Amino acid sequence: MINLAWISRRTLLRGLGVSLALPWLEAMAPLVRLAGAAESKNPVRLAWLYVPNGIHMQEWTPQTAGPGIAFSPILKPLEPVADDLLVLTGLTADKARPHGDGGGDHARAMASFLTGCQARKTDGTDIRVGVSADQIAAGRVGTQTRLASLEIGADRGALAGNCDSGYSCAYSSTMSWRSATTPVPKEVSPKLIFERLFSTTPDGERAKRDARRKSILDFVQEDAGALQRQLGVEDQRKLDEYFSSVRDVEQRIERAAKLPPVQAPNVTMPAGLPGTYEEHLRLLSDLLVLAFQSDITRVCTFVHANEGSNRPYPFIGVSEGHHDLSHHENKSEKQAKIAKINTFHTTQLAYLLTKLKGVKEGAGTLLDNCLVAFGSGNSDGNAHNHDNLPIVLAGKGGGTVKAGRHLRYAKETPVTNLWLSMLDRVGGNVDQLGDSTGRLPGLEG
Repeated sequence: MINLAWISRRTLLRGLGVSLALPWLEAMAPLVRLAGAAESKNPVRLAWLYVPNGIHMQEWTPQTAGPGIAFSPILKPLEPVADDLLVLTGLTADKARPHGDGGGDHARAMASFLTGCQARKTDGTDIRVGVSADQIAAGRVGTQTRLASLEIGADRGALAGNCDSGYSCAYSSTMSWRSATTPVPKEVSPKLIFERLFSTTPDGERAKRDARRKSILDFVQEDAGALQRQLGVEDQRKLDEYFSSVRDVEQRIERAAKLPPVQAPNVTMPAGLPGTYEEHLRLLSDLLVLAFQSDITRVCTFVHANEGSNRPYPFIGVSEGHHDLSHHENKSEKQAKIAKINTFHTTQLAYLLTKLKGVKEGAGTLLDNCLVAFGSGNSDGNAHNHDNLPIVLAGKGGGTVKAGRHLRYAKETPVTNLWLSMLDRVGGNVDQLGDSTGRLPGLEG
């Protein structure tokens, strides 16, 4: 039985082969205060979300800078969370440029995005780029959580082969790098991500549990019931909401496994994944929220689609491939379709941020204690530009970021300066990251 006097963020509900972390509860406050003022705040979580092929920048960039974001058409879906956003203009991924290496802008864009390093041009086993910002964060705070980091995405990726003008597929499908030569593959299956977050069951036992079609909540119900009887009314409500979210994700994963995929031109959905791309992204978003809410991890990367992705979007009226359209040749009809794809992705970002904002934590929300960076290593996909990147930073970093603004930075300001500033919020204290030149000023207001 859980002793309420010693409940903390590391307390787990346990059952047969499973364990379930807890969200923030007011009952945890006394023990947290005993740990000292330096640890009395809710932890800051960091997430990086990536979209490929650049953005139609004319419909992305707000016309004015300063307080109060003048929402452009592509950013319009984010208007409900305006007070939680910074739109950052002028940042550059210099190491995504050729620097004498010729073609391969898509591979370099993703490989350099979080590393700030130039990828070695090879499609062999001698890949090399640099350590990514998320893995630096994982090295600083990963020992405090069950998972040091979580890497997820909606497109499977390969770690070998030629995917872009002589560059290994590892570069165009991997955002996270544990070392200069070690990419961290992302997981695309919501079911496997859920198991990784919440289950300690060996594969054989997991299969038996699946066969019995039981919820993970069924296995921890004794611990959960004992805990709820000791909690106050507000904490009981929070726990009920958390359990409901866990069960909702479980049920959607189960439905996705049963339903046939939606037929779409030129698209083959892998077996076991949700039938629609939108549902896939939203399930992944919900899992990210659960991982942060339960403090299973404080670091996540989320790739909406691999660089150079030629996925069509027929469900929003775009049947052509994304990459093909990104080479729009300044034709307005192609640019309009690119803008529709971009707006679809910002709509998914709005979904994630709204979910994070809906979770109460301490005196604020889970989003208040996050920094979620969303963007691409390309700006205009037609020109393969890597300056003036489309970047949004959401959340308030535990009160260290003043949101609700559009900030313009000097030309050629490295995007890695932003990553250094994010790392500072989790005690990263890193002097250099790739091509960084210092911290990004102005985030505090």
